Amino acid sequence: MIRAIRACKTAAEERAVVRKECAAIRAAINENDNDYRHRNLAKLMFIHMLGYPTHFGQMECLKLIASPGFPEKRIGYLGLMLLLDERQEVLMLVTNSLKQYPVLSQIGLALCALGNICSAEMARDLAPEVERLLQFRDPNIRKKFLVIKAALCSIRIIKKVPDLAENFINPATSLLREKHHGVLITGVQLCTDLCKISTEALEHIRKKCTDGLVRTLKDLANSPYSPEYDIAGITDPFLHIRLLKLLRVLGEGDADASDSMNDILAQGCGVNDAKIMLQLNASKDYLDVATKTESNKVAGNAILYECVQTIMSIEDNGGLRVLAINILGRFLSNRDNNIRYVALNMLMKAVTADGQAVQRHRATILECVKDSDASIRKRALELVYVLVNDTNVKPLAKELIDYLEVSDHDFRADLTAKICSIVAKFSPEKIWYIDQMLKVLSEAGNFVKDEVWYALIVVITNASELHGYTVRALYRAFQTSAEQETLVRVTVWCIGEYGDMLVNNVGMLDIEDPITVTESDAVDVVEIAINRHASDLTTKAMALVALLKLSSRFPSCSERIREIIVQFKGSFVLELQQRAIEFNSIIAKHQNIRSTLVERMPILDEATFIGRRTGSLPGAASTPAAPSVSLPNGVSKPVAPLVDLLDLSSDDAPAPSSSGGDFLQDLLGVDISPAQQSGAGQASKSGNDVLLDLLSIGSPSVQTSSSSIDILSSNSSNKAPVSPLDDLSSVSLSSKPTSNAVPMMDLLDGFAPSPPTENNGPVYPSITAFESNSLSLTFNFSKQPGNPQTTVIQATFTNLTSNTFTDFVFQAAVPKFLQLHLDPASSNTLPAAGNGTITQILKITNSQHGKKSLVMRTRIAYKINGKDTLEEGQVNNFPRDL
Repeated sequence: MIRAIRACKTAAEERAVVRKECAAIRAAINENDNDYRHRNLAKLMFIHMLGYPTHFGQMECLKLIASPGFPEKRIGYLGLMLLLDERQEVLMLVTNSLKQYPVLSQIGLALCALGNICSAEMARDLAPEVERLLQFRDPNIRKKFLVIKAALCSIRIIKKVPDLAENFINPATSLLREKHHGVLITGVQLCTDLCKISTEALEHIRKKCTDGLVRTLKDLANSPYSPEYDIAGITDPFLHIRLLKLLRVLGEGDADASDSMNDILAQGCGVNDAKIMLQLNASKDYLDVATKTESNKVAGNAILYECVQTIMSIEDNGGLRVLAINILGRFLSNRDNNIRYVALNMLMKAVTADGQAVQRHRATILECVKDSDASIRKRALELVYVLVNDTNVKPLAKELIDYLEVSDHDFRADLTAKICSIVAKFSPEKIWYIDQMLKVLSEAGNFVKDEVWYALIVVITNASELHGYTVRALYRAFQTSAEQETLVRVTVWCIGEYGDMLVNNVGMLDIEDPITVTESDAVDVVEIAINRHASDLTTKAMALVALLKLSSRFPSCSERIREIIVQFKGSFVLELQQRAIEFNSIIAKHQNIRSTLVERMPILDEATFIGRRTGSLPGAASTPAAPSVSLPNGVSKPVAPLVDLLDLSSDDAPAPSSSGGDFLQDLLGVDISPAQQSGAGQASKSGNDVLLDLLSIGSPSVQTSSSSIDILSSNSSNKAPVSPLDDLSSVSLSSKPTSNAVPMMDLLDGFAPSPPTENNGPVYPSITAFESNSLSLTFNFSKQPGNPQTTVIQATFTNLTSNTFTDFVFQAAVPKFLQLHLDPASSNTLPAAGNGTITQILKITNSQHGKKSLVMRTRIAYKINGKDTLEEGQVNNFPRDL
């Protein structure tokens, strides 16, 4: 059969042979053929190893186990281990067969099967028999192997049923006194697993056996040559390693046990006495330690590595730990990649224990970063990243950036990410940070993530004394690395902002050489960037914005810039087409406001940006659930804190009826503190909040398009706040806002707004504040006489479904400049199908009346047939003069 299967040239031929053989085996099973049963089962085991189903032969295993002959039993037990597993119900039928055999060889077969496929039920039934065999003492070698099999079977039993571990403690510790290495190694392994499973076993073995294990390990290390156990000149390295692993478990968290094994660990690492080791520690002469263990052999390195792992795990003094780290440092110079890899893994763990000792091997670790093996490179890079601190960041960053120039393409992404993180985290000064980032952008700009170059721009805006230096450095880098996308973006942005500094050599530093750049040269850079075939939408859009800014900074190039922009008026990309049309209109028709529109960006808040990235600012962390509160309409219901309604985080979340957090913080994901607002106002030379202007909140202006936001960076006019787009469209708004909304103008021609309507008093139209498939919310407005800051809102809720809403709860949250008061609702039950409504009165006081408009977030909770339902919404279509 085996020859026939191997002779098959295709998978179809093999399947045909297997089907034929399986059919013959089924026929023999049906005929109850005893003579060939063991041969048929042997065939089934081969077929099973090829991956074909053989479940029909499971009962044949039980029949062979019950046979009187040893060959049949051997095949039966082998088939039992291969064809069945612990989940098979058939396995329960063999429990009695495994209990007792008069022949030692048959007991050995039963123990092998039990150790491989034992289930929890079988473990409980057969544990007493296995425990009895563990205590079997006989000088006969064959019987010693029976004890070995019983010990290995015990490991399976205690893993399946941990409650039985206490029954095996005494038999297991008695095995540690055996001289036969086979019995001793299985006893050590059994004790190791007992310690991991049972605290009682751990304490017993730690107290009774630690000294004995140390003596055994010392005798083994000093034993003379024995051909029976010798491997590469080392006596039984397998027993060495098992003993070290058990000592590691016993010494972890126990100072007394750790002290008792210090000498033998030092000897295993190459020092014959702990006192000598301490002297070496005092003299700092670690690398000259002559090893007692042969480190040029695989077996010797394995023992050294286990010694190091044990030293790093137990309660140890600093000197022994330094010695262990130096052994790992020696491993890094080994030619075997596996040894270097495990050394790097272990050094990652050792950094937290003794970072200074690991720092001594920094040069060797850096060499591993340049290794030809990808796994070693990646692991070494992670280790270098952990080793970087404020004192060594400059040399390490230089080494990594130098290697970046010649690194493999596949490795550049990881290397670039680590370099950028190191430079940002440990940068001693901004000029050094900018220099290193420019090097990275020049060498591997295509691998730099978006948030990295965002952060670079934030740092550049904050370094006002380095604006000229930075834009000149970027101009030089662009000449040689124009293919790096992120470098092009940062260059284009900086030239748009600081192009006049580039041309006039403003802010020259002593470390830089003079450079001659004309206005035309600066425009050339942006034109090259926008016409590059490889440039994506973001780069082209940034280039268009830069051109608009340069049209104001370089009047002599204004016409040329306009010609470049006009080329994109017919672009198939809507974003570029819209920008080109709007910017062309600004250059051609709106000279009087262009300089105001394209003023330099205000200083971006660096702390806010970094905090938002790391999630340390409000809005990034979650808050615990709040206890039940009494809601305004009198219904007691457990709700999430109001801060969750606003998607903000705060230590002192306001009550539901008070004002919420800063609404802009929620809308833009930006933390705007009063200090930051004043700083931004100074940078933009305007009393108007730029962010409010961008969102048209608190400014009687029309809404801006998304593509226009990039250019509305500041407003230098000292007049009343007004949106620049109003001037673009030649729209003159009334000083008294009306209920008529001004449509978005056409930047080419413009529209005039419809004339305001005359009213006898302030009349405010109703608005639909929220609408879903289930619910509609309408707001009606009125003002209190003589109090224009206070608005009374009548909220009306209508049920659009055929089910009645019960436990109805309405909540609202507003920004800090608003004060909100909720009166109790008219009811907490909303009838179905619009047959009734719920009304609730809201009173809002606007402390910035006439400057900022109302905004609100809503949360509506109710039950449908006992099932909780939650609906949330945002209301930003309030009439402007509220």
